[in-house]
Amino acid sequence: MPTVGIKRDLLFKALGRTYTDEEFDELCFEFGLELDEITSEKEIVSREQGDTKASDASDVILYKIDVPANRYDLLCLEGLVRGLQVFKNKLEAPRYRRISPVNGDPQKLIITKETAAVRPFAVAAVLRNITFTQERYDSFIELQEKLHQNICRKRSLVAIGTHDLDTISGPFTYTAKPPGDISFKPLNQTKEYTATELMSLYKTDSHLRHYLHIIEDKPVYPIIYDSNGIVLSMPPIINGDHSKITLQTKNVFIECTATDLTKAKIVLDMMVTMFSEYCSQPFTVEEAEVPLLASHTLSSLFYVESTEKIAQLLTRMCLLSRATGVGDEIEVEIPPTRSDVIHACDIMEDAAIAYGFNNITRTTPRAYTVANQFPLNKLTELLRQDLAAAGFTEALNFALCSEEDIADKLGKKISETRAAHISNPKTAEFQVARTTLLPGLLKTIAANRKMPLPLKLFEVSDVVLKDETKDVGARNSRRFCAVYYNKSPGFEVIHGLLDRTMQLLEVKSARGEGYHIQAADDSTFFPGRCAEIIVRGKTVGRLGVLHPDVINRFELTMPCSAMEIDIEPFL
Repeated sequence: MPTVGIKRDLLFKALGRTYTDEEFDELCFEFGLELDEITSEKEIVSREQGDTKASDASDVILYKIDVPANRYDLLCLEGLVRGLQVFKNKLEAPRYRRISPVNGDPQKLIITKETAAVRPFAVAAVLRNITFTQERYDSFIELQEKLHQNICRKRSLVAIGTHDLDTISGPFTYTAKPPGDISFKPLNQTKEYTATELMSLYKTDSHLRHYLHIIEDKPVYPIIYDSNGIVLSMPPIINGDHSKITLQTKNVFIECTATDLTKAKIVLDMMVTMFSEYCSQPFTVEEAEVPLLASHTLSSLFYVESTEKIAQLLTRMCLLSRATGVGDEIEVEIPPTRSDVIHACDIMEDAAIAYGFNNITRTTPRAYTVANQFPLNKLTELLRQDLAAAGFTEALNFALCSEEDIADKLGKKISETRAAHISNPKTAEFQVARTTLLPGLLKTIAANRKMPLPLKLFEVSDVVLKDETKDVGARNSRRFCAVYYNKSPGFEVIHGLLDRTMQLLEVKSARGEGYHIQAADDSTFFPGRCAEIIVRGKTVGRLGVLHPDVINRFELTMPCSAMEIDIEPFL
């Protein structure tokens, strides 16, 4: 959960009253938040950097408040105070309005086709006749940073640019150019740099260097110009110095460039709704020929309280509501600040928060049910106990592995494995979901080669296989795999474990309705030393002596026998 640091005295001034720490903690709890810590800047610096560094830090008391990760409207003082005031019935839930400019046409942000290669989406809006104080300005900048770290995923999905509209002129053009063709004076710098020079300059910047990777390998960089060719920003890295905002700024042009249009709209809505209260016409936003401030309605049925009572509770949560008069139906208006409300259950959660969880009467459930263990898990647990009793040691391995583990090292092609691939793997060790348990056990043996022989390991766990018949395109399959590693292959040990497993599963050794093995070819196993396990006429697995090449690829030096079967057919 994100943590918001709010100056206590500013918070109480905005709320219109003073609370004790205990009272404010209780208010947060009622509103569904948590007062995590009461501290100060000096205390934080002292804790992190020592007393010497903290000598010049502020003693102002800070409230550290944990807010839900999807409540972007609570990430700043303005949104938090507004929510609490409406919750305490001291303020009516505001209605946000789009307005047209008094003079002239709306501002335009023209997006060129070149941006498709790097950052294809952009949205914009204007806050007209806004009044900044130092505290408001600091909150404005801090909200941008909170959104960048949260929904914007460190600017990879969305980057926010804010500009003094009186220093620039529209229409604005969002395009992309080779870095050598871009030149401007970046924020807080004294001279112009090319984009290539900027990337070198910011490699040592403790703040901006974390964002360079987003575009530095691209053939073109995104850039926004005004009608006079003045650079507003080079997202997602830096704004231009020409249009920087100051305390004297009266009209703010806000642009959000993105790789995700939905999130761009949410971020823009948050910026304008949180600070539109400081405009000469509070809670109004000047449109810039882009969709924003999108409110919508949901109709829901409630069975806990009367519809009038539920409507009142939801209105306290900034969800303007009314009873439709059709049975128990309520119509709820979802404001642009509440992007977290996407289903009726989200509305019910807010109704419960406003009602007070502690006020819900304890009742005996109307339906009585008896829980049962999931059959597949029950069978798994029974097998684990008896396999351990047979002298094998259980291993638990990662469900993700490298492509090489399930393909090349086993003598197979990756296209034959039906593996589900990770679209953006963070490491070469976790590229695909495993399709077999065998590589994990062989890597476990490789990591424990100094242990006394023989090594007898097993694992009962899930593999993931592509399956077009499933809604997600893949399915889990519960497998049992065992490995015997010694100076001799020990095929008879694995065969004996198979017989014991079938005895536990009450499957007789016989063709037809029982089980039997028959010779098979598999590149993972030594030629002539591999067999299929057939149960009631269907192949459920294989066993055999591993091929020497497979053993070598896993950095092993001794012969090894293995068995792997699907246990779901035995349910």
